[in-house]
Amino acid sequence: LKDARRSMYCRICRDLHNLIVNGLLESEHRTMTYLKRFNKMQADYHNLIGVTAELVDSLEATVNGKMITPEYLQSVCVRLFSNQMRQSVAQSIDFTRPGTASTMLRASIAPVKMQDVPLLPSLDYEKLKKDLITGSDRLKAFLLQALRWRLTTSYPGEQRDTVLQAYINNDLLDCHSNCQRNVLKLLQSKSEVVRQYMARLINAFASLAEGRLYLSQNPLLLRLLEERLKAEDKDSLTWENVLGALQKFSLRRALQSAMIKDGLIFWLVDVLTDTDSLSDYTLEYAVALLMNLCLRSAGKKMCARIANHVLKILSDLLGHENHEIQPYVNGALYSILAIPSVREEARAMGMEEILRCFIKEGSAEMIRQIEFIIKQLNSEEPLNDSAVSDDEEEEEDEEEDHDIMEADLDKDEILQPQLGELTGEKLLTTEYLGIMTHTPKTKKKLFPSVQQSIDEPLQRPVTPGYHRTAQILVCLISCLKKIKIKNPLGVSVTPCSWFDWFIVGSVVPGSRSHFHCMVFFPAVD
Repeated sequence: LKDARRSMYCRICRDLHNLIVNGLLESEHRTMTYLKRFNKMQADYHNLIGVTAELVDSLEATVNGKMITPEYLQSVCVRLFSNQMRQSVAQSIDFTRPGTASTMLRASIAPVKMQDVPLLPSLDYEKLKKDLITGSDRLKAFLLQALRWRLTTSYPGEQRDTVLQAYINNDLLDCHSNCQRNVLKLLQSKSEVVRQYMARLINAFASLAEGRLYLSQNPLLLRLLEERLKAEDKDSLTWENVLGALQKFSLRRALQSAMIKDGLIFWLVDVLTDTDSLSDYTLEYAVALLMNLCLRSAGKKMCARIANHVLKILSDLLGHENHEIQPYVNGALYSILAIPSVREEARAMGMEEILRCFIKEGSAEMIRQIEFIIKQLNSEEPLNDSAVSDDEEEEEDEEEDHDIMEADLDKDEILQPQLGELTGEKLLTTEYLGIMTHTPKTKKKLFPSVQQSIDEPLQRPVTPGYHRTAQILVCLISCLKKIKIKNPLGVSVTPCSWFDWFIVGSVVPGSRSHFHCMVFFPAVD
């Protein structure tokens, strides 16, 4: 266990070191670029002063009756244009035509517009939905794949927002439909491929805050997903994506309440008794879902009904080799120990001794979190129902409702085209091209601020994808605060006080294999 942890910390330190080194190299590169720009600007300034002086001399000569020749005008203009344009200007521009020189000069300093990310073509959603309901299973699967790819491979920002808004405005998944045959029923298809690709698309929707809001408006969908969770094989990609979607649903309070009422906590505890049958992804998302549900007072009370079973499962998970689940195990333990009867059960089974075993071997962060849990275990506080009421649904917290599009959404594609079959964007734009109806969206915050201390167990709903990115952010901030850098003025400062910098979690467009943290340093004029 120690070797595994040492290896994990070495990997984290190496990644952070590489990020910092790359940031410094990038800063050096930018410094050289700005120095070159400054030298060029200074040379252009001197050139401009020289040309201005000559033009003043020419104006004085004109007043005295001396004519200015086209050759002289051409030589002045060539000196004013950039080096790249001088040769073409000297050869191709006719300076004898009035206004030519001034027009060229104004054009040479016109600001260059940044190239915008193009919006994707609009689609015929009526035809799409008809084929999703009445088409062959193979066509349905290809359409579901193409619609998901359009969402997952789009650029974060306006392009992705526009794609999602078009899906929602056209009710792509029939969340507002009461028809017997609708797109959501594809989750009950006899075809395993169609069920899997429908689950993947729902998981992609659930990865985005607006997508979760849209899906939450249909109460049938939650029941369908819970049915599939209990019916599908645990080693299938369908089961994995259904679990992923439900975990992201648990960020929304109303859906949390429904899942708790449906007894999903009991089912999760049973699933977690056999962790060997779960992949790393499903284990992480199952534990994170359990924690999110345990954060509610109704969820805590559900756990109190099977306190011994839940505590045994969570204490076993504390020592699991997958260290990614530790924050969620700690968060769940801390939450349910707010119930006096659960605390009594935990003391009876010697939970404090179990926790202290992990203090001896854990990381500094793990040790601090366990200390909080022990403090909660020894507390005599009654459960404060007024703090988190299940009767009054609070307004959704936008700060906590975040967007994380995972690389796993497109992994292990089992659907492969045969010769002549269209797939992806080509299928959509060839067979389902519609009329342009793009609706502009307001810009959203790329990455919400991290408010909770990493020393404490989690006490707010999260998704594993978001939590991983936030942890890298926190670690990087901590490391950068300790680094001393000399600025050009010779004063030793920390990056936090010198640079006006920020960090965002982002997915690299086109290659979303993993998350990156990017440090941006502003240009210095």
